[in-house]
Amino acid sequence: MNQNSDALMKKDRLRYTKNKLSSNLTLLAIVFNALYFVSIYKSDVGSYYYKLIIGISVVYNLLFMLFAFLSSEGVKSYKLVYSFLLMVLGAGQIIRIFILPLRAKTDTITIGGVEQVVMENGKFARVCVYLVVSAALCITAGAIAFIKTRTLVAYQAELEKSKGSRS
Repeated sequence: MNQNSDALMKKDRLRYTKNKLSSNLTLLAIVFNALYFVSIYKSDVGSYYYKLIIGISVVYNLLFMLFAFLSSEGVKSYKLVYSFLLMVLGAGQIIRIFILPLRAKTDTITIGGVEQVVMENGKFARVCVYLVVSAALCITAGAIAFIKTRTLVAYQAELEKSKGSRS
């Protein structure tokens, strides 16, 4: 009986509290994304990064941060659509590894007659870790938000049903 009342209390508490865990995980994902793009954009390897792909990357970073912040506010209020958006953003972070960082790791550029790799292995590993952590945080936040939101919706429906049967 005690275990049952604890579960009921946790469900009831969802009605009065915000989903801060998912929100904070999302904000942390934005921080790791910022670490990623600072690492990429501070690189000065000749004119390698002065291409259209870096412009697209800048726009994507802005959109990622905008949608991630919007999602952090949405999941805080138990809005289900934002949990899905977070999972999509997380998948996007994984896909990004194979675009700019992998291309920069495999490309070479000639500067002053000397050919060099655009992105060293250590830097490649670091930016990949930033993107993977950001993705994991987004996906985890989305999954937690999904579970909590579904639990709350089901509990509210149960309450409405019990109200209707009392009348």
